[in-house]
Amino acid sequence: MTTEAKAGMTTAAAIADPGEAATAGEPVGRTARVLVVTAVAAERDAVLRDLGTLVTVRLPGGTELRRAAPGEDPGGCPAVGAPALSDPSADALVLDALAAGVGPGAAGAGGGTALTAATLAGAPYDLVVSAGIGGGFRDREPPPDGPTPDGPAPLVVASAIIAADLGAETAQGFASVTELGFGTDEHRPPPTLVRAVARATGGTSGPVLTVSTTTGTASRAAELAGRHPGAAAEAMEGFGVAEAAARHDVPVLELRTLSNSVGPRDRAAWRVPEALDALARAFANATPILGSWITDDWRKRV
Repeated sequence: MTTEAKAGMTTAAAIADPGEAATAGEPVGRTARVLVVTAVAAERDAVLRDLGTLVTVRLPGGTELRRAAPGEDPGGCPAVGAPALSDPSADALVLDALAAGVGPGAAGAGGGTALTAATLAGAPYDLVVSAGIGGGFRDREPPPDGPTPDGPAPLVVASAIIAADLGAETAQGFASVTELGFGTDEHRPPPTLVRAVARATGGTSGPVLTVSTTTGTASRAAELAGRHPGAAAEAMEGFGVAEAAARHDVPVLELRTLSNSVGPRDRAAWRVPEALDALARAFANATPILGSWITDDWRKRV
């Protein structure tokens, strides 16, 4: 593959390329495809930091995603943490990461674009992950002095992805979109995958709330915690990503490393670099688990 092709693979050919990279007629394992959606480039780059060579893939509308492609030929996309595609018994894993923008709308639009382009190219995704940093509730938040030098920022794998402010204010209080009868306010990632990723990353699991306006007061934090007992974290994109995944009948996961506590804004207490480092470590440990879960899911469907 030429340098120019590696730098700017485009649309259908680029998306369909990974699973068919072996010599024509040679049997290969099926390629598992994972789409990771973040808000900003710093989160995307952290996700991909330890996953090998990167290829840029351009999607319709000018959207770009980055593909983790270890090995000598990025166009071939050998598996992340698995045998090369030349091994006929191997199931390969391709991981694409997209910085879609801040908030559920941008995340849903960007994720939906990538999902649709992959489907039209005949290479649909098997799993979608919303990932990035976020704020933690109560015992899930970072300690006041930040993560210890030898330890990662706290990490949460969502057991439920909840649209915490999608609904209506009423005289009786907040009514969710589900209570209003206009859809759903919650998506549930596969429990076996949640448990496996939490074990692999040293994280915990719990509901992650999606909000369009981040919490900045103690009273708002208490209100959200009261409406959603056991809430572990707050972020801004998970529900948008989950909605896009649901439209394509693809399972979804959300993973957040915690940079701050939910409540009054105190930028001096934010631990963003530590949370991004923890995100990189989390994906280095979780990526083989994602591939294993996908291939196990395939076998169960046979």
